[in-house]
Amino acid sequence: MSHLSPVPSGPPGGTGDELAALLHLAARGDEQAFASVYDATAPRVHGLVLRVLRDPAQSEEVTQEVYLEVWRTASRFDTARGSALAWLMTMAHRRAVDRVRAAEAATRRDTSYHEQNQDVAHDATSDAATAALEAHRVRQALESLTDVQREAVGLAFFGGYTHTEVAKLLDLPVGTAKTRIRDGLIRLRDQMGVAS
Repeated sequence: MSHLSPVPSGPPGGTGDELAALLHLAARGDEQAFASVYDATAPRVHGLVLRVLRDPAQSEEVTQEVYLEVWRTASRFDTARGSALAWLMTMAHRRAVDRVRAAEAATRRDTSYHEQNQDVAHDATSDAATAALEAHRVRQALESLTDVQREAVGLAFFGGYTHTEVAKLLDLPVGTAKTRIRDGLIRLRDQMGVAS
């Protein structure tokens, strides 16, 4: 299957329809379709997350979490409820806002403790702990990759490069770059305990 060019910022048209079709294929476990969804949308998703978080390291983690969620939940995408790009961007925005809220809750908790020396509300603690555990799981999963997989996945996810650009940067055939990225994503999915 050919890769999509980056999704334009205008209203969804043919490219949006193709993206929706690719999401439906990814929902059935088609890794090439998922890779095409990633290539077409990762720069915009990462850009949105970075605008919300304003922290490159956290933005990379959240972007990866978004694509892991896309892989897990692609079957929930419904064309009747909106475009594929809107679905992805909504998911990315929610994840980014959740991370901001968790950080704000942690800051409020620390400030409140020092000022009032009172116990922290359970909800804030739970949210912060959940976010920290999820980030830790993602870092552990990344550490499980081989060096070549981590490099390829890092360029694709965090650098926003397409498979072709990753291949050029690593001086590899495109097929080899795609394989490293795909194998890295499979290993990440397995490490995160995501069912295929």
